[in-house]
Amino acid sequence: MASGCFEEAAEVVLGTVLADAEEALAGSAFASRGRLLCAMVYIHPGDGYRRVFGIEHRARARVEQVGYVASANVWRWIVEHRCSVSIDVELKAIRPWLRDQQLRPVLDGPGALGLPGPESRERLLSREASHVHVVPLRMPDGLVGGTISIEASCSAATGREFIWEACNDSVQLCADIAAPYLCTLPNGRPQAAVTDELLPVVGASTANLIEMLRVFARQEETLLLGGATGVGKSRLARWCHHQSRRRAGAFEVLDLVSVPEDLQMAELFGWRRGAFTGAVKDNPGAIARAQGGTLFIDEIDKLSLKAQAGLLHVLEERRYRPLGDEAGERRADVRFIAGTNADLRSSVRGARFREDLYYRISVLPVRLPPLAERLDEVPLWAAYMVRRRHGDGSRHQARLATGAVDLLVEAPWPGNLRQLDNVVRRAYALALHDRGGAEGDLVLERRHVERALAYEDVAEPGSLLATLWQAAGAFVQEAERRGHARGGLQLDLCDAFRGMVLGVALQRLGDREQAFELLGQGQALRHRNHHKVMRRELEKIRELMHVLGGGAGHGLAALLDEIEGPTEPRHG
Repeated sequence: MASGCFEEAAEVVLGTVLADAEEALAGSAFASRGRLLCAMVYIHPGDGYRRVFGIEHRARARVEQVGYVASANVWRWIVEHRCSVSIDVELKAIRPWLRDQQLRPVLDGPGALGLPGPESRERLLSREASHVHVVPLRMPDGLVGGTISIEASCSAATGREFIWEACNDSVQLCADIAAPYLCTLPNGRPQAAVTDELLPVVGASTANLIEMLRVFARQEETLLLGGATGVGKSRLARWCHHQSRRRAGAFEVLDLVSVPEDLQMAELFGWRRGAFTGAVKDNPGAIARAQGGTLFIDEIDKLSLKAQAGLLHVLEERRYRPLGDEAGERRADVRFIAGTNADLRSSVRGARFREDLYYRISVLPVRLPPLAERLDEVPLWAAYMVRRRHGDGSRHQARLATGAVDLLVEAPWPGNLRQLDNVVRRAYALALHDRGGAEGDLVLERRHVERALAYEDVAEPGSLLATLWQAAGAFVQEAERRGHARGGLQLDLCDAFRGMVLGVALQRLGDREQAFELLGQGQALRHRNHHKVMRRELEKIRELMHVLGGGAGHGLAALLDEIEGPTEPRHG
């Protein structure tokens, strides 16, 4: 496939898929009564959607809204059986295309294959989409990396065999051929990032993810935001609310970390006076306060099993009853967003989280990457945090010096944006102290950031692996940024890390021989060729610098200057 980016490849593949479906429709009994609407490709590597792209059939224009999104149960079925699924939307019927016809899918009860939720069905019918066909993107390693879906309109085919049998094999073959490319090609150059007060920073590393979230935000289905503590789930949940049609309604947050288990049901559904000891007055509850708007349930993995059952009822029936209220159930006109830093699938396996609730909230799962996977955003977020701390109304400016920014980019961020904000606040206070309260612009120097970082917890044993993993992520991120058209980054360039380790050891110990001994390279000393080894490793660093371009950064530049000193051996 000659396409250099995901969007170009997806457009070619979807065009081929629609052509196959068009041929099947033309040869069917519904040729004059049916029409194809659109085709969508979803990249979904297990833990959440990463990319979405779709085109309309006739216009071949890009679809700006999300099409049919496979429910979590349908997605699970596709992954387990690597087979296609067809849906008759009006009849609410679903058919899996199994090679082994002896295997009968469960269509009802817990663990059922599942039908489109009421929100999905309403959205499909509003677009006159009466039939949907979903095929897996089957990878050579046996995994499923996503799906391709085709939507069609043909009320005359309700309850009857449509065109999917005639085109399933050709569409699946196209998906199988395209899967390795669609799932691994880099994104095209993102459009200029659209930022606002709620989302002031969007880097190149997250631009496509944010655009996908912008589309998801307009839907009514439950959105599940996953990611480590401090990545910005709460901020993005509020941003999604303001991108939705419910933006004029309330945005309510229920943070389960701060709610004891025995009060979770009460906080969620509300209570009437006298419902329990301490209920001295009526309380509307989070759902009622979010009526007409959005309810963000953060740390949903902390929800008790009893409260999980109650929430499941609300999601399925859109009805709830406050504790102690005998007047009947109330309607829940709420869009739900859930947040978690836990692996909910592991919680399901450990019987800590209801399987049926997991599949009900995991309709639009999105994983937010840690800060280590979006290092391009560190300078932008740091600058924003400094401006916010200094106050926009001040006639003087506050900024970070280049050396301070370099140090922030080089630092590990296990606490993500929350930790970065703490460090910036600390560095700001130190810079104010050093200035002594004098008027004028404020510059946060490298020394201020160094002192601010020194207050952070000492790395725990075993954190080296986590740091190396972050470094690997940064390397791959740079390769993706360059893309296949520029040759990416050769894996051999990772060898430069050996030279950097040797250089850091020399810088710390101040003696080349001690540095070699420390790192188990005593044999090079005994053969008197350690200077040659050092020059060879130094050349690898230079090669990497040449490929990457730009400066070496303060720390690496100083290290290279020191290493490139006299290289003659001290022993004859």
